[in-house]
Amino acid sequence: MTEVRTDASGPYEVVWLDNGVLRLGIVPALGGRLLALVHEGEELLWRNPALLDDRLHPAGGHRPARTSGPMANWRNFGGDKTWPAPQGWSSDAEWAGPPDPVLDSGPYGADVRTGPGFAAVTLTSEHDPRTGLRLRREIRLAAGAAYDLRLTAVNETAAPVRWALWNVAQYPGGGTVRVEVAPGSADPVELAVGTAAPAWTRPGPGAIEVPAQDAVGKLGFPGATGRLAYTRAGRRLTMDFGVRDGAAYPDGGSRAEVWMEHPLPRPLDHLGGLNPPDRIVECEALGPWEPIAPGGATSLAVRVGVERAPDAESDAESEETRTMETGGR
Repeated sequence: MTEVRTDASGPYEVVWLDNGVLRLGIVPALGGRLLALVHEGEELLWRNPALLDDRLHPAGGHRPARTSGPMANWRNFGGDKTWPAPQGWSSDAEWAGPPDPVLDSGPYGADVRTGPGFAAVTLTSEHDPRTGLRLRREIRLAAGAAYDLRLTAVNETAAPVRWALWNVAQYPGGGTVRVEVAPGSADPVELAVGTAAPAWTRPGPGAIEVPAQDAVGKLGFPGATGRLAYTRAGRRLTMDFGVRDGAAYPDGGSRAEVWMEHPLPRPLDHLGGLNPPDRIVECEALGPWEPIAPGGATSLAVRVGVERAPDAESDAESEETRTMETGGR
């Protein structure tokens, strides 16, 4: 049984879903974000303690407001959120955020549903005139150590638009990301390099790993097959999502992306004054980059699971077995 509790004691509502294994904290007013993912008492998402407390209420006198402008203005609350891709500032065909006053920092409506053994919250943004989109995020929790995201972008203009769905989850740094890829696929592409693109390795023909490191930059994975895994402090978060072979994807064909950042002595002027607040790893799933007709929509399903990570020896044995089975080098 999944329990639902709404906390209205602060300046906005917080919706909590709890199935006894996972506890999810959702704040519709803050861009429809999932801002708590607690597994067996431990928080797994990165959340900005300068902006939010453990109840997901404003901290330190902060008062949330719509923000826009350069990256220096962005209030990075953390958590899991959905944006349109590609990101950029050179034309109207790119999403110029974050910050963004509607899809990132605007309030979302919330509809809570319960059924036999599950609870779901559907979060709906305002119409964004910049992209023509209205975003919808359904977060569904049933039994077990996983939850489901159903993401939708609706074109509410009278002309076709072209966007991809882009789901971004921020985790505390210090762990390793494993991206499953098709054997023989191309190397990762370097995107949005702040200080340096993250280093990576191929432990086998079907995977690329990005280890813990101090870098500010992003990698895109055109060969991703629909699974990311982030292992840190004895737990592994998995992100499974559909990919469409033959479809166009943004950012050099990237179906998945990994961003890393760490505190710097000064902001990065060439990234709009970005000033990383902490060591953060982003695991990002993307949908196809396709035209959306007036009144039409594009969707992406993502399943996020949590498990206890095996020890390093077991990991090595598993990798050796996978390599032997696939005939990898």
